[in-house]
Amino acid sequence: MIEVHLYGDLRRYAGKTDPREEAIVWIPYRPGLTVADVLREIGIDPEREVSNIFINGHYDYHARSRPIQDRDRLGVFPRNMALLYC
Repeated sequence: MIEVHLYGDLRRYAGKTDPREEAIVWIPYRPGLTVADVLREIGIDPEREVSNIFINGHYDYHARSRPIQDRDRLGVFPRNMALLYC
């Protein structure tokens, strides 16, 4: 399973509106999935709606095209919460 934590406006895809609740979506792992594939399965447009993506706690500028592994954890932030990260 892939654990996807959604932040800001993207929380709606987990059916969460209360910012005090975690917004987590679980996607079954399948070989060959990329981060962008996982986001599309949730209903998120990875190019238009997403700014920053963390994989297992590490920021990855090229995350959208990265293959995903079973038990990976994604942190996904919307465009209106873009951040500078070095």
